[in-house]
Amino acid sequence: MKSIACIGLIAFAALLVMFPNSTSSISEPFPSIPILSDDKSVMMQQKVISMNIAEDNTLPWGFVRGKVTNPADGYPVIIQIYKNGEPVNFAQTDVNADGSYEYKFRVRNVDGDQVINIFQGDYDVKIFKTVYVAPTAKIV
Repeated sequence: MKSIACIGLIAFAALLVMFPNSTSSISEPFPSIPILSDDKSVMMQQKVISMNIAEDNTLPWGFVRGKVTNPADGYPVIIQIYKNGEPVNFAQTDVNADGSYEYKFRVRNVDGDQVINIFQGDYDVKIFKTVYVAPTAKIV
């Protein structure tokens, strides 16, 4: 049931700290949108940031890393990457006991003399996290 609820809320809410590679830039996130569960014990939060993979990038991997404060047990962090509004890569990753998470993805392949840049240019990255609602928290 948790996974169905989580999938149903993918279009909404998360927390992100991102280090895709040394040539990428991070913009300020948009405001978070809290979405409550039916019993109001957990909520999903969404953050959206910009990612740029430079044309002259030589690194093979990008990373999305962060830490969830007060993570809800059994709910993964969901990562969605878009280019020009079109979906490019969707993933989910588990939250560790300390609240940290990491998603590693390939941005560049090299096969002999052939170089393929999988990611290049500007992207929007949406990160979704599910957290327990504090008993004193006011959700508007």
